Amino acid sequence: MAQSTPTVADIDAPAGALEFPDNFLLIDLCGQYDSNLAAIESALGVQILRRGNRLEVLGEPDARQSARDILQSLYQRLESGRTLEPGDVTGALRMGVDNGPPLAGDQKEMFKGTTADRVEIKTRKKLVEPRTDAQKAYVRSLFDNELSFGIGPAGTGKTYLAVAVAVNHFISGNVDKIILARPAVEAGEKLGYLPGDMKDKVDPYMQPLYDALNDFFPAKQVAKLIEEKRIEIAPLAFMRGRTLARAAVVLDEAQNATSMQMKMFLTRLGEGSRMTITGDRTQIDLPRGVSSGLWDAERLLKNIPKISFNYFTSKDVVRHPLVAAIIEAYEAEEAKKV
Repeated sequence: MAQSTPTVADIDAPAGALEFPDNFLLIDLCGQYDSNLAAIESALGVQILRRGNRLEVLGEPDARQSARDILQSLYQRLESGRTLEPGDVTGALRMGVDNGPPLAGDQKEMFKGTTADRVEIKTRKKLVEPRTDAQKAYVRSLFDNELSFGIGPAGTGKTYLAVAVAVNHFISGNVDKIILARPAVEAGEKLGYLPGDMKDKVDPYMQPLYDALNDFFPAKQVAKLIEEKRIEIAPLAFMRGRTLARAAVVLDEAQNATSMQMKMFLTRLGEGSRMTITGDRTQIDLPRGVSSGLWDAERLLKNIPKISFNYFTSKDVVRHPLVAAIIEAYEAEEAKKV
């Protein structure tokens, strides 16, 4: 019977060697032009030699063992039928093989992981996985708390994961609708100069939310749910006077909400709802002298039980590697001014 997992080669093989029974999966594991192996080599300071269906890892003992564990974990991922993208390799390198303590029974159902310690969010189109420890903690807090904040720079997955969890709550029947909101704050461009009616003027500000939804639902289903008002995407100002019951609610770009708008939005939380606030304190586009509602909410609510605050840094950026470098350069410049 063929083995279903890679095994350390027999005693005559070089130390650090792993054998992989399925050559087709091994090709995916190595990546195009062995790019995945190169990423592991660069990150851990090891050398990986490929000989037939065997990978031999050379390097310091601790680094060699880490590389072996990661290779085994990624191969098992492929065996389970999941794809392997460059971001998945980066995530494995960032978090290692251990994804944290085992989940409770109800959490296993919510996260839909294939093992007790994997965190995955089920949506209509795909499974979404955290790729850093901060993202993993954030996802857990989104399931554990009715009100959560995600604060950090662009590219760290704050909004993407929040929308994924909202979709999970919706398809699981925990909520009846999804409401996604953003402050329509002008960042250089003037709304009045854009063509079309109010919807046409506002939609460009909402596009990142549409993009996230289209990643989790088939396009036709998104359009149908929006038409039925089971998904709403609207400017923050449109939330005034409403009570948002049994809804998964996400406020994106919250640093551009004023203090009054933030208070108004937070007090919309209704029975059976989940609310997530995301923002980047370094990208405030409010007029000079106007206080950011995100700052005030963090200051006033931080010690209230069952409200979680989750923070990201440039190390959690999951976009192009240059994005992290750009953010770090700007952070260093800001630190000089303090």
